[in-house]
Amino acid sequence: MSAAAFMPPVAAPGHSRRFIATMVFVLGALSATAPIAIDLYLPAFPAMADALGSPESRIQLTLTSMMIGMGLGQAFIGPLSDRIGRRKPLLVGMMVFTLTSLVCTVAQSADLLIAMRFLQGLSGAAGVVVARAVIRDHFAGDDMTRFTAKMMFVTMLAPMLGPIVGAQLIRFGPWQTVFVFMAALSILTTFLVWKFLPESLPAQERRAMGGREFAASLFTLVRDARFIAPTLVVIMNFSMLFTYVSTFSFISQNELGATAGFYSLLFAAGTLALLAGNQTNMLMIDRSESHQRMVAGMAISLAGVAWIAAVQIAGAANVWTVPAGIVLMMFGCGVLFPNAGAAAMSSQPPQIAGTASAFMGSMQMGAGGAMPALATIGGVTLANMTIGLAVYAVATAAAVVWTIAVYRKKPAEAAADA
Repeated sequence: MSAAAFMPPVAAPGHSRRFIATMVFVLGALSATAPIAIDLYLPAFPAMADALGSPESRIQLTLTSMMIGMGLGQAFIGPLSDRIGRRKPLLVGMMVFTLTSLVCTVAQSADLLIAMRFLQGLSGAAGVVVARAVIRDHFAGDDMTRFTAKMMFVTMLAPMLGPIVGAQLIRFGPWQTVFVFMAALSILTTFLVWKFLPESLPAQERRAMGGREFAASLFTLVRDARFIAPTLVVIMNFSMLFTYVSTFSFISQNELGATAGFYSLLFAAGTLALLAGNQTNMLMIDRSESHQRMVAGMAISLAGVAWIAAVQIAGAANVWTVPAGIVLMMFGCGVLFPNAGAAAMSSQPPQIAGTASAFMGSMQMGAGGAMPALATIGGVTLANMTIGLAVYAVATAAAVVWTIAVYRKKPAEAAADA
């Protein structure tokens, strides 16, 4: 592929409806490719364990290695995109993702799968982290919130559809079929980037960032309350959401008596509630301020967690009452999440949007891997899940309060406080 293919003309500042629709589609596909690859192959775990002669605990490490790779990949690729532009890291990352997916189809050991899944996460992180930077290159403020919400509607479908699609794939083929599908999806996404996504960071706005400059940029971000406060909202909100995602499968079936099929319906209901909250936020954008939407989302999430705690204390926890609180919590997350993410990214200039996106994405991925574990100390139980949800809901509320306080001040005052 020639250098010219990597560097088409920079997108014009005006945004037509066609341009926005194309961006939503392409960036949505980019942001969804790696996340859908996380859980697409979960239904194939037993078949993979049998075929490779490995215990399921060993196969599960392939999931852990990909999440670690995604966290590290965002930390590296985000600053790189500030230095050399957005398209090169995207195209290279997606091509590597395709190759590693194909290698997974011929893997004869769990160890090779673990290594390839790590590389999948490392390369797939390009789509996640650069997509956020591209959005910042084009949008700010409510426009960014509006676009982020549109894209999130696409990307939120990935975790809901992943296991469903994976289960259908292994009905008609061996477990390798799942990785062939990943490769095909990656090829399609790579083509969309090459064909329809222009470079959004002009050469004159790029930053030659060495180790010292990168450390200085991170130090600046951490000290910038207008960035770190909403980033904490994102991290705590994601920790709450992932605590539910990582524990409720066991709880619903072991404590509440749900079947595996009914659990999948409950999971779909929670995801649909997240999508409904996202779309409600879209309707609220022209009628309310960003901080009002954050407060509304926070209040709804707190109400959902309070409901879960109340039915448990009252001895009324069952397969209907607990999911009712989860649906309410997820709806609130759908309202809160895009506003907090847009506030954090809008606070930074496009020249360091990649670094800011990398910092937020790495912290979010790290929290998603580590924070839920704190809620399962002593076992995966409804009581422990509820305590974890309550802790992260309160932490989210505190971060929202701080964010609102910071944004009511002038930028210079907020920097001085930080």
